[in-house]
Amino acid sequence: MFKTKKDTLYVILAGIFITNAVVAELIGGKLIFVGPNLMSIGILPWPVVFITTDLINEYFGQKGVRRLSMITAGLIAYCFIVLYFALQIPAAKMDGLTNVTDEQFQSVFGQSLWIIVGSITAFLVSQLIDVTIFHLVKKRTGHKMIWLRTTGSTVISQFFDSFIVLGIAFYLTGKMDTETFIKSGLTGYSVKLGIAILLTPVIYLAHWIIDKFVHEHVETPD
Repeated sequence: MFKTKKDTLYVILAGIFITNAVVAELIGGKLIFVGPNLMSIGILPWPVVFITTDLINEYFGQKGVRRLSMITAGLIAYCFIVLYFALQIPAAKMDGLTNVTDEQFQSVFGQSLWIIVGSITAFLVSQLIDVTIFHLVKKRTGHKMIWLRTTGSTVISQFFDSFIVLGIAFYLTGKMDTETFIKSGLTGYSVKLGIAILLTPVIYLAHWIIDKFVHEHVETPD
């Protein structure tokens, strides 16, 4: 059993954070069109990661986010290791048996090494930037102007995230030319930023619920 409601809160937020981060990585190989430009569908769960990052930063400080980010990066790597071994084991083939073929499984989960490296690198860099900016803004504003520290940290951190993963996975490997790289990066960044701004009221609602849950606003540790 958890000793305090704050412990329970951290576990809940951590569970939401990790689940959405891992799901985003697993579905990230599917590309979709946003207008004329390409974007990974893995971007869609990231606004939830933004919200939980800011809430963990708000109530548990920089150490809480950094620790969780490292754990999540390790879990993402673990998922890809499991998938690698799963890809090496042949699928069962029997008459009358409907099963996923090796080719189908490979096409869905067989992401290249550079995509894995790019996604984990982008995740860690963007999280560290986000937590640093969030903390700097909060030091100046205190408990006021929640929208400024949440949106401000997202604006900057997700710019780096959007271009790092594409740069490592597609641009540096020659799979994407400069024009497509820039357009795809800006498209993904714009979608993530737009959703994050629209979800700003959710941040305020979450703060209200959490403060009610723990009975008072919890002071953030340094």
